[in-house]
Amino acid sequence: MSAILEGTVSVDSATAGRILIADDQPDMLESLGLLLRHQGFEIKGVNSPSAVIAALREQHFDLLLLDLNYTRDTTSGREGLDLLASLEPYSDLPIVVMTGWGSVDVAVEAMQRGVSDFVQKPWDNARLVETLRRQIQRGRHRRAARQSQLEEAQRAQQAMAELREREEEIAEAHHIQERLIPAELPQLPGYEIDAYWRPARSVGGDYFDVLKLRDDSLAICIGDVTGKGVPAALLMSNLQATVHGFAGPEVTPAELCARVNQATLPHVGENRFITFFYALLNAPARRLSFVNAGHNPPILIRADGSCRRLREGGPVLALVRDWNCQQGAVDLAPGDRLILFTDGITEATCRQGEEFQEERLLAMLTAHRHLRPEAMRQKVMAALREFTGDKWNDDATLLVVGIEEGAA
Repeated sequence: MSAILEGTVSVDSATAGRILIADDQPDMLESLGLLLRHQGFEIKGVNSPSAVIAALREQHFDLLLLDLNYTRDTTSGREGLDLLASLEPYSDLPIVVMTGWGSVDVAVEAMQRGVSDFVQKPWDNARLVETLRRQIQRGRHRRAARQSQLEEAQRAQQAMAELREREEEIAEAHHIQERLIPAELPQLPGYEIDAYWRPARSVGGDYFDVLKLRDDSLAICIGDVTGKGVPAALLMSNLQATVHGFAGPEVTPAELCARVNQATLPHVGENRFITFFYALLNAPARRLSFVNAGHNPPILIRADGSCRRLREGGPVLALVRDWNCQQGAVDLAPGDRLILFTDGITEATCRQGEEFQEERLLAMLTAHRHLRPEAMRQKVMAALREFTGDKWNDDATLLVVGIEEGAA
């Protein structure tokens, strides 16, 4: 007798199902085939354990209907139980076992090995069909659930891979931006400059720079691009490149800001802008000329505790094409402290939501005006870390310029 019995009928298996019947008795295969084909099932019959495995490898089945006994002179059901051990790779396949001589112990062991249901010979046709339909439906639900879990796991793995890739990109962007921020600030005799910068995220939109234009002059600038994260960081790097390209000892702050506005306007995008402060320091004359383009006005604290806010300038950059400004100037004296900052300093919040505010900053700066710039910066940042619990909701930059007794 051949291992695979002919007589497969092609029907719509999406509604009934495809069943593999394993029984070594041809009359049983024939009668089961007639019954189940009449109920709309697609049937394939095999008569040995090896043929079961071969059939499962060749095509998909919705259910295996398995006789536990393969030889007429045995009644233990051991042949079928041994076959069940070989079906572990097909764990999603519902299995219904049949035996005419099975005991309760055989049925229990078969169920323990993953069998979905148990039918004794002779069978009741209606009950058998009902059992097969029910197990096929359950099997389809299990496969659909497993497929959904698999797809969800694949999506999660893909999301994790994309997240790791993005984290690596952001980490690299952070290192790049750190290199854009001056690691060492140029100094001039009689002047001392100290700075602090930290993005709220890995990268940010705050910008500051100190450019030595000649042996006796410096350009000092600070800016804040609207937004946070990578988009703001990209605009910040563009701003830095533009400033470096236009800055020079003979270029006035008003001229530089006008050029920066013109150059950045096409790149910033709608509803974005740049607040910016740019100053030229003439060291021998102790004179600072500047333009404030909508930035937080820097604070100039005199040695006697009086202060001035450097407000002169014009509107923010990269928002309007017809940009103009009023350039300001101020004379400096030994003991003065000039503090430039972004709103991440004054708008830093505590756990209760209260902002640090400029009044608190001004009071601290006034109280510590006799300190050198580095010590003053440390005092301010220590107070901010205590105030915020070292949790920052915006990029923060602080720049302190000290005019010492040795200033020419």
